[in-house]
Amino acid sequence: MADRDTLPLPLEVRTRLAELELELSEGDITQKGYEKKRSKLIGAFLPQAPGKGMDPSVPHERRTPVTPGSSSRYHRRRSSGSRDERYRSDVHTEAVQAALAKQKERGKMAVPMPSKRRSLVVQSSMDAYTPPDTSSGSEGEGSMQGEGTPTSSQSSINMENWISRAIHGSTTSSTTSSSSTQSGGSGAASRLADVMGQTHLENHSAPPDVTSYTTDSIQVERPQGSTTTSRSTPKYGNAELMETGDGVPVGGRVSAKIQQLVNTLKRPKRPPLREFFVDDFEELLEVQQPDPNQPKAEGAQMLAMRGEQLGVVTNWPLSLEAALQRWGTISPKAPCLTTMDTNGKPLYILTYGKLWTRSMKVAYNILHKLGSKQEPMLRPGDRVALVFPNNDPAAFMVAFYGCLLAEVVPVPIEVPLTRKDAGSQQIGFLLGSCGVTVALTSDACHKGLPKSPTGEIPQFKGWPKLLWFVTESKHLSKPPRDWFPHIKDANNETAYIEYKTCKDGSVLGVTVMRIALLTHCQALTQSCGYTEAKVACVKSRDMHWALVAHRDQRDINLSSLRMLVVADGANPWSVSSCDAFLNVFQSKGLKPEVICPCASSPEALTVAIRRPTDDSNQPPGRGVLSMQGLSHGVIRVDSEEKLSVLTLQDVGTVMPGALMCVVRPDGVPQLCKTDEIGELCVGSIATGTSYYGLSGMTKNTFEVFPMNSVGALISEYPFTRTGLLGFVGPGGLCFIAGKMDGLMVVGGRRHNADDIVATALAVEPMKFVYRGRIAVFSISVLHDERIVVVAEQRPDSTEEDSFQWMSRVLQAIDGIHQVGVYCLALVPSNTLPKTPLGGIHLSESKQLFLEGSLHPCNVLMCPHTCVTNLPKPRQKQPEIGPASVMVGNLVSGKRIAQASGRDLGQMEDNDQARKFLFLSEVLQWRAQTTPEHVLYTLLNCRGTIASSLTCVQLHKRAEKIATMLAERGHLQDGDHVALVYPPGIDLIAAFYGCLYAGCVPITVRPPHPQNIATTLPTVKMIVEVSRSACMMTTAVICKLLRSKEASAAVDVRSWPPVLDTDDLPKKKPPLLYKPSNPDTLAYLDFSVSTTGMLAGVKMSHTATSAFCRSIKLQCELYPSREVAICLDPYCGLGFVLWCLCSVYSGHQSILIPPSELEVNPALWLLAVSQYKVRDTFCSYSVMELCTKGLGLQTESLKSRGLDLSRVRTCVVVAEERPRIALTQSFSKLFKDLGLHPRAVSTSFGCRVNLAVCLQPHRLGKLADQGTSGPDPTTVYVDMRALRHDRVRLVERGSPHSLPLMESGKILPGVRIIIANPETKGPLGDSHLGEIWVCSGHNASGYFTVYGDEALQSDHFTSRLSFGDTQTIWARTGYLGFLRRTELTDASGERHDALYVVGALDEAMELRGMRYHPIDIETSVIRTHKSITECAVFTWTNLLVVVVELDGSEQEALDLVPLVTNVVLEEHYLIVGVVVVVDIGVIPINSRGEKQRMHLRDGFLADQLDPIYVAYNM
Repeated sequence: MADRDTLPLPLEVRTRLAELELELSEGDITQKGYEKKRSKLIGAFLPQAPGKGMDPSVPHERRTPVTPGSSSRYHRRRSSGSRDERYRSDVHTEAVQAALAKQKERGKMAVPMPSKRRSLVVQSSMDAYTPPDTSSGSEGEGSMQGEGTPTSSQSSINMENWISRAIHGSTTSSTTSSSSTQSGGSGAASRLADVMGQTHLENHSAPPDVTSYTTDSIQVERPQGSTTTSRSTPKYGNAELMETGDGVPVGGRVSAKIQQLVNTLKRPKRPPLREFFVDDFEELLEVQQPDPNQPKAEGAQMLAMRGEQLGVVTNWPLSLEAALQRWGTISPKAPCLTTMDTNGKPLYILTYGKLWTRSMKVAYNILHKLGSKQEPMLRPGDRVALVFPNNDPAAFMVAFYGCLLAEVVPVPIEVPLTRKDAGSQQIGFLLGSCGVTVALTSDACHKGLPKSPTGEIPQFKGWPKLLWFVTESKHLSKPPRDWFPHIKDANNETAYIEYKTCKDGSVLGVTVMRIALLTHCQALTQSCGYTEAKVACVKSRDMHWALVAHRDQRDINLSSLRMLVVADGANPWSVSSCDAFLNVFQSKGLKPEVICPCASSPEALTVAIRRPTDDSNQPPGRGVLSMQGLSHGVIRVDSEEKLSVLTLQDVGTVMPGALMCVVRPDGVPQLCKTDEIGELCVGSIATGTSYYGLSGMTKNTFEVFPMNSVGALISEYPFTRTGLLGFVGPGGLCFIAGKMDGLMVVGGRRHNADDIVATALAVEPMKFVYRGRIAVFSISVLHDERIVVVAEQRPDSTEEDSFQWMSRVLQAIDGIHQVGVYCLALVPSNTLPKTPLGGIHLSESKQLFLEGSLHPCNVLMCPHTCVTNLPKPRQKQPEIGPASVMVGNLVSGKRIAQASGRDLGQMEDNDQARKFLFLSEVLQWRAQTTPEHVLYTLLNCRGTIASSLTCVQLHKRAEKIATMLAERGHLQDGDHVALVYPPGIDLIAAFYGCLYAGCVPITVRPPHPQNIATTLPTVKMIVEVSRSACMMTTAVICKLLRSKEASAAVDVRSWPPVLDTDDLPKKKPPLLYKPSNPDTLAYLDFSVSTTGMLAGVKMSHTATSAFCRSIKLQCELYPSREVAICLDPYCGLGFVLWCLCSVYSGHQSILIPPSELEVNPALWLLAVSQYKVRDTFCSYSVMELCTKGLGLQTESLKSRGLDLSRVRTCVVVAEERPRIALTQSFSKLFKDLGLHPRAVSTSFGCRVNLAVCLQPHRLGKLADQGTSGPDPTTVYVDMRALRHDRVRLVERGSPHSLPLMESGKILPGVRIIIANPETKGPLGDSHLGEIWVCSGHNASGYFTVYGDEALQSDHFTSRLSFGDTQTIWARTGYLGFLRRTELTDASGERHDALYVVGALDEAMELRGMRYHPIDIETSVIRTHKSITECAVFTWTNLLVVVVELDGSEQEALDLVPLVTNVVLEEHYLIVGVVVVVDIGVIPINSRGEKQRMHLRDGFLADQLDPIYVAYNM
């Protein structure tokens, strides 16, 4: 200790060193642990030798192979802690701490903490909190205080301290031993984290904001050398904005948090992706290539181990029943079984005599008292359930032997506690398949079963109908004197069936024959050397409970104990229980050689057992194995790492009379090499013989013929697979490293679930996990297994605790097992499904996780670090020249993708309106020729006519409005007028009034009276951007614009003059305005695009007339026709159909405002039926309203006479990809009401051309041809090819197929070409490209205040870079492709169909590929019933998924893993952020389209008030 005295050490370090020495002398800590902690304490004060990174106190050594002799250094015993003892290991705890410290030195990942709504945080499950039971002694015994647990004063750093420390940037003063264990998991590495710790701490008195980002920067330990005073002040508080990765300035914590996530993800992932060539669009998933450096088995092939000869003693009974009869009659007073009460006093002694007479009584009653004499319920060989609690072994024993004597087959099962026990249904299936009809039980147990009000025991879910039979003697009749059970020699009949639960939750019955039962007893008797001596049989946790209570046990003496069988000694973590138990009780006379671990499994019964030796000098075998080696299936004695090791104890040698070998766990049962881990197989009479009723599975498990490397069988007799993984060590000792059921193969490496549980439990603070309840399982995502860890957290843990614990568990598992955890979830205490004995029911927990009904309170997903088999990102190819494209297309026989509608010039029709250049003239002509012809009929919500307009009424009304504009508005020709009207007749009159006055109208949706604050600013913006000189509106809206609410939303003084058209002048204008040039502006069309841009386009008189003519020809409109329109009349095709077409074509329009459907969803369809309409137009939102609102009312609508059989076309007006699922469900739903399946079609328009396609179906013609089968205009394309801008048609239902519906027939006079949006070259048929359009009714340009000329010319006057370079095209901004369909049009030519895939602005470039948000959204909506809507967008290359939750907030966290899984599986993308919000948060425009960019802005500005935000690592 000289160095300690020479070094100037602070007082606290000296006292800590003294404590350490004391711990070492008392055996509370190993030499290794002591040296490590000591060097850590004084390391900072030692002069560092240059270039020495090594810790001077840990010598660099290789462990020698384990032989019984070399394991002596493990004999230093240690006191136990208080944690779930199955996994207790101080060595492991130490390793975990070291691994975490190592991670810390590397610079830790900064893990952003999820944001939670406060209501979600507060619901800590105090109601589910039960006082801790003694099973884990979870309230600390204090015995671990020295072992790196922070003392209470350190661990409770209070909030004030926290804040001041974060602000002043001082280093923590806790340089005590707990420093290694306190480094939190969320990042002292990044400077950003430090600043983040300070951003939201202005208000000292306020409670801490749990949603804001909290790093562990409070416990940062900076290198001693660095100065801490020179920290600059935080660069950004709330006042300044922060620039994000793509230059978007955003305020608020979300962005900083995501920025931090981005920084974290910039780190290189551990296994780098291999480079390989990707075929054009075949995305190849990375196949895990074996690492050439991985350890391989090098030993010789193992030999089968033979147990000692099973010595047959001459007077051994020939069956178990015979033995019972012998002892029951020879020594009836000898005690057979003694049960104790809780104080250890004998409660009940069952003698051999009582056991014999009572089991005879049970046998007699089973055979003779159930059913009738002629028809007994049970015959020999039938199966019977035994349902006894585990605290009544005597009753169980009597019933078991009663069944053996009656020759019926007992099936012991646990007592069902409730009707919904985890796994109980599967037990029921087993009972049903075994044909069980009778259940034997005890009186107490029978009384405790759940009862119905009538007192009957209800049928449990999935169980057969059972007769419950109580086996207590007082309830049974005495057998007659002359009755005697039939006792035979042991034979091959089934003695009993033991149930076993598999990894997937299914329950199998292992049948054990009478001969196996007898042989098993003989083998155990021989190997344990049973005579009259004392033997105890315990499990690890019993030993743990004994330790917990050892202080109360003063006067005990264990020297008479000859053998202490540890029943679960095969569990790798039982070694520390045995050590701790011996350590405490050696002073009470317990001899080390008495402890005998054994291994067993349901299939092979007892596999191996350690024999008690008389030689106490020979220590038991220990193996200290490298985890790295184990994961590759090979045995390597402790690597230099010294962190990731597994210490195993032997479970003795093979059972007498048995043969054991180790075979490869998968594939052909080939013998392993001596240094290879495999599955133990046993060849013996004393094993199970089959899985009841399952011959196939039986063959694979009970009839295995192991073979050597040359393929020869090693024995002619079959072996049984034990389900245990292990190896046979030196001296024939068996070692078990894990179970087949817990095996998880991740990236080609094998990990055992139990090992991972142990690592998680060793992470400080250990008490964080409620009673040590952790479930580890793997799920298959993207062709590999992914590890999921679910833990129950203590009821009093805070958000911070849980997050810190989670991030440290990730690091510990990564450090020790070198494997990433895909998902870590925390659930409230006592909420994981339990097995009947109180453990965690793994398969049910996994099922709940996959269904999304686990309801965790915290989730951390790490797909970025785990998923390494994604396809390689696509590299953009160098652009090919125009000539090569032409030649390439010719050679491959592809035509250039272009198409056109019918030619307007060659169409002769009696179109009278053609001779007028202007719509205003058409109206005057109609008012003169057909004055009383009704053009418009407006319906109210009751379906009655609210108002109508004839040609002359419209003309006269328009004249008065023109007068008003001239007189009251003092407007000039060409002034702009904003028309702010609800959908109706006034709007139409005002529009023509403007034309008559020579003004340019702009239709604007009026503000919503209930939502002025958000809707009025849009109105104001359109009025200002369109430079309107005045506004026209109704009296009601006038009043609204001047209201108090309006002045709160906008500056009402800056409105232009507002004219009220409810009060019109009486006189008509002196003369109507006639425009001189048809190319002047007719009207402006303003609309908000899906990307959130407000864009106004200019429509000239020429374009307007051409547009109307095109629609007239396409839809065959003429004066005698009636058309029902249920659209918003403010922009695009909706406005044209509502206001213009009737005047041009003369047909009657029945107008149905979509807002009225909210009151009466059936209004539109009833109107269509009542007016016998053949053509109708609607929007997707209207269709959705009808589908959702009328889904259950089709019968009542039918009875009201609703008939849709006359509908020829129902066109959905849209500016997006057709919503095929919605149109199909609409068609299916209303098929019963006469709607023809092909009546529904879609149209497509955009800003540069308000209608490109419209109404493809000529129903009459199609119906005559009798075309059957699916709709010919739907194609299925390969979604993976589409991401590479290729179109590949596939069959319906093939994987990765995406159904696309044609967007309508191309309008007359319209030409379309598909062009490459980057190079502007024409594309071939099989390519996805931008749709360019050339037509007489293209808009003539954007109307903007700024006059952005570049954009203008690019969108409206583009030319191809090669090919036809003369034509002027307008770019729609939408991606699509053309296909020749099999349909012919009127002229006999094949009809070209246009398929719209999505908006170019919304398409997301991720990993070099193009994704369309709608595809990802469709996948996400399908994953969980509670997801009603979804929107995705990208931010700094992160994919953000926003889902609306229709359910309780507790379900929010269930969605995070499901969303991440489905996007990975179907789209090969990793989700960066999952945001769960309330219904209605995703903004939708009037056309029913999602406004994803608005949503993105709202998210970044932190305005969504999300329920939960998860940042995936």
